[in-house]
Amino acid sequence: MKYCQTAFLILAAISYLSDVAVSDEQTVVQTAAKLNTHVKVQMGYLLYLPKDYDKQELWPLLLFLHGAGERGDDLELVKKHGPPKLIAAGKDFPFIVVSPQCPKERWWEPIELVALLDELSSKYKVDSDRIYVTGLSMGGFGSWRLASYAPDKFAAIAPICGGGEKYWTRRFAHLPVWAFHGAKDTGVPPERSQMMVDELKKKGGNPKLTIYPESGHDSWTETYNNPKFYEWLLVQKRNSKE
Repeated sequence: MKYCQTAFLILAAISYLSDVAVSDEQTVVQTAAKLNTHVKVQMGYLLYLPKDYDKQELWPLLLFLHGAGERGDDLELVKKHGPPKLIAAGKDFPFIVVSPQCPKERWWEPIELVALLDELSSKYKVDSDRIYVTGLSMGGFGSWRLASYAPDKFAAIAPICGGGEKYWTRRFAHLPVWAFHGAKDTGVPPERSQMMVDELKKKGGNPKLTIYPESGHDSWTETYNNPKFYEWLLVQKRNSKE
């Protein structure tokens, strides 16, 4: 008896839903629409202008993306590593250097970083064919992702102890890449950089990868202290497709 009652209730429910579906098909209409709005981007950043900034018409620009530990709303944190740390210690660079800060509990968003670069290019003497991106750890991942998002905007990228998705590489095989990683990195395994470099090579790219045999996660100190790193960046120039 209970089986008959259950079967009756199921059949009744199916009949009701069928009636609703027919009714919906008769009354629901979809219309085409289009979104046209502006998305507000707020981002704190450190800006460095070369000491002879006024004596030159255009300057290359280096975008530095920090790691997860420097997120927040205190720009002093951004000076913990990399070019901002060196600048704070008195080092001169032949670049405009911009070092944004990612908010807490977020990751680098390419659309926001491109908005920042566009804003800087409109205000400062930026050579649009010599824009470089580098970053460490979370910023290394951000560098790979940014290259995939805007592959024709940059002259070169230099991700440090980062990684990404293999399919990203098909968008920027033409881009000069020099990646860095510590062989003993347990935070982000060096295979993450190796994978991206291997994929670029499969797609006809010519990336470089430096593995520091004795380094752990901190593979950035040695990289950013190496003058040859900046020499390599400065000779790279975008093959403009815009």
